[in-house]
Amino acid sequence: MSVLTDTWLIFQRSMRQSLRNPFWVIIGIVQPFLYLALFGPLLIPIVQSTPGFPPGDAWQVLVPALLVQLGLFGGLFVGFAILAEFRAGVIERMRVTPVSRIALLLGRALKDTVVLLIQAVLLTVLAVPFGLRAPIGGVLVGLVLVAVLGFAMACASYALAMQVKSEEAFLPIVQAVFLPVLLLSGILLPLSLAPLWLFNLSRVNPFVYVVDATRAVFLGDLASTTALVGIAVALVLAVVTVFWGVRTFQRESA
Repeated sequence: MSVLTDTWLIFQRSMRQSLRNPFWVIIGIVQPFLYLALFGPLLIPIVQSTPGFPPGDAWQVLVPALLVQLGLFGGLFVGFAILAEFRAGVIERMRVTPVSRIALLLGRALKDTVVLLIQAVLLTVLAVPFGLRAPIGGVLVGLVLVAVLGFAMACASYALAMQVKSEEAFLPIVQAVFLPVLLLSGILLPLSLAPLWLFNLSRVNPFVYVVDATRAVFLGDLASTTALVGIAVALVLAVVTVFWGVRTFQRESA
């Protein structure tokens, strides 16, 4: 019970900080909206005339991909916040309190997940006037899937930040991971159009399965193999990153 109580306290503290400075929340909305407004209309004739794109219209292809991109971007870069707290001595002061070390991770990651969900819901609603049509059940499952992905990425980001303890080291590592993961996930262009070697390389990227699954549920294929595999991959990522994060926070607090 102490872990749950401490997690709730850390969550509340982190949420209050975000509400006092909503800059990153706004940025998280604006960037995907620009993709909707500027890239979506260009994608419509391409999807209609180019073989190899996933099933569905342009918005059923683009919007799920933008949600996954939001989960990746919104999760991987949250480590900067804890680096600022580490540099200011906040983390050091928390270490001498009886608060659970697991809660220090989970409370922050849950806050990031809630913020991500708000952004994802707004993005989905904004996509409707553009032409998105998807079953409500599929949209809800897709949002949950993106939330699990964002939670996993937030845990990984905090664990990495606590290990490197430096913005100068943290940023290059995140960028080195984010760019190839993004390009090999099929978010912007279908990997079925790629050369065989590039397609085979993309199969190693777990996020490609999450993208495929999100698109599948937006089509209503909730029980398809594609959807189930993507959901399983997201859950495994969450378990692995939580384990990594907990071990890191416990070791750093020892």
